[in-house]
Amino acid sequence: MNISGLIIGLGNPGREYDRTRHNFGFMFIDALLEEAQRNPFARCEQLSGGKKKYDLWRCDIVEGQAPWLLAKPQTFMNLSGEAVLAIASFYRVKPAAMVVAHDELDLPLGRMRFKMGGGNAGHNGLKSITQCLGTPDFHRLRLGIGKPPAGGETTGWVLGRFSQSDTAMVDAVLEAAIQGIRTFATEGDVAATQYINAFRP
Repeated sequence: MNISGLIIGLGNPGREYDRTRHNFGFMFIDALLEEAQRNPFARCEQLSGGKKKYDLWRCDIVEGQAPWLLAKPQTFMNLSGEAVLAIASFYRVKPAAMVVAHDELDLPLGRMRFKMGGGNAGHNGLKSITQCLGTPDFHRLRLGIGKPPAGGETTGWVLGRFSQSDTAMVDAVLEAAIQGIRTFATEGDVAATQYINAFRP
């Protein structure tokens, strides 16, 4: 199968986690799929879902370019690497051709960062992927969620839902992130990093 790469959105499966901050990666994959459905050139096909470790689609992101694989691991966050390794092994995707979209406590809502490799910053999904792949050398799309208010508990914050007042900001971030991924697909790391890191809502 000829593919351009693999985009993974991290999150937890189940309705109780829908639109929680920790599921920002899942929301990004959903936004990519919705955007593709609006484009007449784009074709999307679900390859796996339901009973496997992951939900997986093959989808056109850029017109005239080989499709990308879009994945939502269904293993829960702390075991995300098991799903990523299974996809990478079956479809022969190298870590350098992967982008992992995830929530980021160290960035405020409305800010993003794009980079290749690096540490896990305490994110268990990234830790699992790094361990399973045996390398940290994959791209990360860090989607800011901010830190809890003073005295707030981190677990409750990341597993809490975005508020109604956050909706416009979340939508703006997702729209810009889609453009950032298109920039990565067409122009490469440097241009994507410049676009994504400079984004201001």
